[in-house]
Amino acid sequence: MSIGDLLLDITVVPERPLQPDDDTPAAITLGGGGQAANFCAWIAALGDPARLVTRVGDDENGRRLVADLEARGVEVRAVWAAEPTGAIAVLVDQDGRRTMATQRGASVGLRPDDLEEAWFRDTRLIHVPAYSLFVEPIADAARAAIRLVRDSKGVLAVDLSSAAGLRAYGPARMAYVLARLKPEVLFATESEAETLAVPLDSLAQVPVLKLGQAGCRVFGRTISAPDVHAVDPTGAGDAFAAAFCSAWLRGATPVEAAEQAVQAATRSVLVVGARPT
Repeated sequence: MSIGDLLLDITVVPERPLQPDDDTPAAITLGGGGQAANFCAWIAALGDPARLVTRVGDDENGRRLVADLEARGVEVRAVWAAEPTGAIAVLVDQDGRRTMATQRGASVGLRPDDLEEAWFRDTRLIHVPAYSLFVEPIADAARAAIRLVRDSKGVLAVDLSSAAGLRAYGPARMAYVLARLKPEVLFATESEAETLAVPLDSLAQVPVLKLGQAGCRVFGRTISAPDVHAVDPTGAGDAFAAAFCSAWLRGATPVEAAEQAVQAATRSVLVVGARPT
């Protein structure tokens, strides 16, 4: 299960470097996005039960995005809103690096009163992107969801999501939040970990440092990634987190789970878009 954003991804992959004040041929695709939604899509693709709790605009984009996730096997508990569905513009450069512009739309308005206890009763793990903790009222809703999952003996995985988001929220403030939440698993990129500036192993039982094309590090062990040409890294971290959580819940050790996660992330960068094909 995850709680958070379900957004429209608009991915632009130019054929050559962009020229100011001129046209550049590009491949432009529309697809589902949002870290929470991507995680659930990958979980479902791995054959595990997946449920997304989200708030989405009662508009054409929102209905299409929910239908797409449901077609992938994700159970979507959507709170329909008057605000528009959010969107992310993703620009992928010649080296596979991304620049993103985000409009989160209806998703950030999710409130604790929107939640139903039955949605969380059978949850073994809840994945919470830090995006769901950065702003209110969705942060209140995420904390309420975590309490419900804890009451059902489920565990918590948190992904730090964004170094820029951490800087805006306040690294010390987020470290305090994490210390109170006590996640069993904590995912972070090197940039996010440096921004947080608190040892990950002081905040979670299983800290997982994502190293991008270099793989990942768990308990001092580096798991290398295969050398591939990345077409689009969008969603690779979500594929990684989903595969790690899936394997870990099935009884894999953290290192074994990390090995499977690296393989899933590597496969994900070979295609355009944030979701499994």
